Amino acid sequence: MQYTNAIPEKKPHILVCNDDGIDAEGLHVLAASMKKIGTVTVVAPSEPRSGMGHALTLGVPLRVKEYARNNRFFGYTVSGTPVDCIKVALSHILTEPPDILVSGINYGSNTATNTLYSGTIGAALEGGIQHLPAIAFSLTTYENADFTYAGKFARKLVRKVLREGLPSDTILSVNIPNIPESDIRGVAVTSQGKSRWAENTIERDDMYGNPYYWLSGKLELLDNEMLYDEYAIRQNYIAVTPVSIDMTNHDALNNIRQWKLKR
Repeated sequence: MQYTNAIPEKKPHILVCNDDGIDAEGLHVLAASMKKIGTVTVVAPSEPRSGMGHALTLGVPLRVKEYARNNRFFGYTVSGTPVDCIKVALSHILTEPPDILVSGINYGSNTATNTLYSGTIGAALEGGIQHLPAIAFSLTTYENADFTYAGKFARKLVRKVLREGLPSDTILSVNIPNIPESDIRGVAVTSQGKSRWAENTIERDDMYGNPYYWLSGKLELLDNEMLYDEYAIRQNYIAVTPVSIDMTNHDALNNIRQWKLKR
């Protein structure tokens, strides 16, 4: 298996992105953590872009602006999706490719079918497409979030990936339980699970009597083994899942070739 090149012992350049937007606490924690080990460039959506997956902005111009925090330059905003951020960063903001791309720290888990919807994952996958080692980090909560340990673990894992490299066309999706560090039971290397959303779309009427809809639902746990990401985090383990850019079901190829399809 071909691996991306491991980074030699030097101060790495780290590109940081997310899907929750430039103001998100998880992004600021991740950037601060990465600054302890390297030079950081932040390029993030100008507003929350959750659920964008690998979406691109087409037919509409993208606007890039410098962003200051506490009256100090922090990074750049892009008026588009997380994938737009990576494309603009690599083509127009950075003068050379970064050593690694990190995405997050996302509010809410990106396990099982959430992997397909996630803009946090989308940004990391775009890094993989551009031949960069990339990691997506998520904290498994939407309320009372404490990103402290997630930032600490992110730094530890980034150092490991910089030393070891990653398989080509592969990123890591990392889901961290929102619990005290002392309650973390370990790290599990997992597969993407089969848990999925039970939809509960809410219909309402606007002031003119026209219907509109809120997408809602609950993630149903369909996995019951430590082999799978969502189950592992519910057992208080960090789930580290290798995710491939190649979406081909290789096990099905030979069977479908036996169909002898004709035009």
